[in-house]
Amino acid sequence: MAADVDERLTRYAELAVRVGANVQQGQIVFVSSQIEHVPLARAITRQAYAAGARYVDVSYRDQHVRKAMIELGPDEALTHEPGWLKTLAESNADQALIATTGDPEPDLLSDLDGERVGRARMKGIAEIYRQQLVDRSSNWTIVAYPNDGWAEKVFGEPDVERLWQAVAACTRLDQPDPVTAWRDHMQRLEARGAVLNELRLDSLHYRGPGTDFRVGLLPNARWMSALFRTRDGIEYVPNMPTEEVFTTPDCRRAEGTIRSSRPLALNGEVIEGLRLTVSDAKIVDVEADRGAGIVRAQLESDERARYFGELALVDGTSRVGQTNITFFDTLYDENATCHIAYGFGIPEVFDGEPGEGMNVASLHTDFMVGGPELEVDGVTKDGTSIPILREDTWQLPE
Repeated sequence: MAADVDERLTRYAELAVRVGANVQQGQIVFVSSQIEHVPLARAITRQAYAAGARYVDVSYRDQHVRKAMIELGPDEALTHEPGWLKTLAESNADQALIATTGDPEPDLLSDLDGERVGRARMKGIAEIYRQQLVDRSSNWTIVAYPNDGWAEKVFGEPDVERLWQAVAACTRLDQPDPVTAWRDHMQRLEARGAVLNELRLDSLHYRGPGTDFRVGLLPNARWMSALFRTRDGIEYVPNMPTEEVFTTPDCRRAEGTIRSSRPLALNGEVIEGLRLTVSDAKIVDVEADRGAGIVRAQLESDERARYFGELALVDGTSRVGQTNITFFDTLYDENATCHIAYGFGIPEVFDGEPGEGMNVASLHTDFMVGGPELEVDGVTKDGTSIPILREDTWQLPE
C-alpha cells in the first residue's frame, strides 16, 4: 500500500510540474507550501528537477505564526511588508511558481476579531504579483494536498484516503494517462469559450434563490479557459482542478442582489450564507450567516475591492461538482459551480490593453453562486436573451 501511495504522490507532483506550471528547462522554480504539506513539496521538488529546473526554492508557511500576529501583534504588524519579502516577490518574474493549498486547520482563526483578520494583508506584495499577472511573466499553478485537518473539515472525520480519492478524481489523476486527459479537457473548455465569444454578448443576467444580478461585459474581453500563456508563449494551467470558462466583466456596470450558494473559505475562516447587494456597480451591503465581518473588512481594505473582476461559468459536468462534496477550499469549490469574484480583473482575457473597464485592486476573492436553481442568460446589445445555463446544464452548442 505504501508503494501505491508514494507512486500516486509522484504522479500528482509530475502533473503539477509538467501540466500545471509546465516547468521549462533551466527555469528557477519557487514552491510555496504550508508546513503540513511537506511530502507534496518534496515530491514537486524532485519532479521539477527531473523536468530540467535549474534550481528549486521551497518556502513554508505556518498558520499558527499568522494567528499569533493577528491576535497579539500591534496594528502595524497586520500590514507590515518586509523589504526582503518584496525583493523575493519581484524575483518571481520569468520563473515558475507552484503553490499548495488544503488548509490543515480551516477554523484556526475563527476565534479572532474578523476585522483584524480582514485587514491582515500585504497589499504592496499583492500588487507585485498582480503586475506579474498583467505582464504575463510567470508560469504558475496551485494544487491541493489532502491532510487530516482538511479531511476532518470536509467529512467530519480525518479520512485522508477518501479525500485523496476525491482529489484524484477532480484532477484526472485517476485516468490511465492524466496528461492526455487534461489536454482533452482543456480543449473542450476552450471550445466553450469560443462559442461564447462568437455571441458577442453585452451582459449576463443571473437568476436564482436570493440572486437577481445583471453585470455588463467588455467588448475587448474574451471568454477563455484556464489554459494560460506567458508572454514568451509557455502554456500552463494555473488551477488544478479547473472546470470553468470565464471573463473579466465591465466593472462599471453591475446591479442587483447575489446570494452565495456554498461556504467560502477566506483568511482562515469559513463564510456561510454570504449575501451581497450591488448598486451602481459597487457592493454596498454585505450580510452573512457567519463571517460577514471578515468580508466587510476585506472590502474596506481597498477602495476598488467592492467592484467585480471575474465571471466564471461551470455546469453539471464538472468533476468537482459531481463529487457532491463541499471542500471548504476555494480552489476546489469554485470549480464545482458558477462563481463570481470581487476585486481585480484577469488581464489574460484581453488581447491588448485592458482599458478602463477592468477593475484594478490588490485582492481577488471568488465566491460560489451556482447550482441547479441558478439560471444564467447572455444578453446581446439589442436586448435578446440567450440561455446559457439551466438546471446545471450547458445550453449552447459544444
